[in-house]
Amino acid sequence: MKHEAYIRGIGYYAPQKVLTNADLEKIVETSDEWITTRTGIKERHIAAPGETVSDMTTHAAKAALADAGLPADALTHIFLYTVTPDYYTPSAACLLEEKLGIRGKVVQDVNAACSGYLYGLEMARAILALHPEAVVLVAAAEVLTSRTNWADRRTCVLFGDAAAAAVVTSQAPPVTQARVMDVRLSSDGSLGHLLTIKGGGSGQPYKLGDVVGEEFFLTMNGPEVFKHAVRSMAGVCEEILSANGLSIDDIALFIPHQANWRIMEAVAKKLSLGTEKVMSTVARFGNTSASTVGVALVEARAAGRIPAGGKVLLAAFGGGFTWGSALLQF
Repeated sequence: MKHEAYIRGIGYYAPQKVLTNADLEKIVETSDEWITTRTGIKERHIAAPGETVSDMTTHAAKAALADAGLPADALTHIFLYTVTPDYYTPSAACLLEEKLGIRGKVVQDVNAACSGYLYGLEMARAILALHPEAVVLVAAAEVLTSRTNWADRRTCVLFGDAAAAAVVTSQAPPVTQARVMDVRLSSDGSLGHLLTIKGGGSGQPYKLGDVVGEEFFLTMNGPEVFKHAVRSMAGVCEEILSANGLSIDDIALFIPHQANWRIMEAVAKKLSLGTEKVMSTVARFGNTSASTVGVALVEARAAGRIPAGGKVLLAAFGGGFTWGSALLQF
């Protein structure tokens, strides 16, 4: 039996330290002009030494719970989407549960890379279909700078750290935040080699005394990722609009994955959407992977970019490859 899914509360957290393009000029051969014209990024937030994904999601989760007007113990499920968990085990979701001061919930880490927030919304919808009384926390966070090669000028300028969270229920809140109208997800594992962090997995395990090589950091074929990101995000957005009898003119705001302004602009062009309807936080946060859409959603609401009753289109693309779209109505 299908039940409605409502985003009852949202929140995010970004570390205090900010790394600007001028700062990067001091540690790698690059320039503010080179970074800005190619990516639109001006600065990014960097986790403090020892600051972990579970630390950051604790802040984001508390903000989302406060926004929802609910105590932490009201949660029944916690799903944490990340490619940079604190440890292999215990899961970051278990650590988040403990840091929220609760226990006995259904908790799980999931890796969907940059599409994590959208995969989490679909997971919440599925849980609510089985358990309409559930209160689901969707969390997405990355400490990507822990897997960034600071000697690689092609990738080190792109990434930052942040966490986002949403509380999802089947009961409409007293003041409706957003109804999740639909979610569409997809993937293609044959393209996974284009964006990887291989070192440390069972395919390339650590050995005592190993010197860390490039395979332990994020590597990416930028031009190929760009091409597939634009095509996949535009395609899945067209799919979800068609399935719901909508056109792009019905969308009040488009919030794409904040990887690179050029990608975002290209997707908007394919959708025949003016850039004035595109929410962008990439200049201030860079690419924070799984959390980018969630961070941008909070920022959009705070900036008054979402009108009452307005439909918001979300889209993301990430390693795996994974991608997806979601329709929200406020």
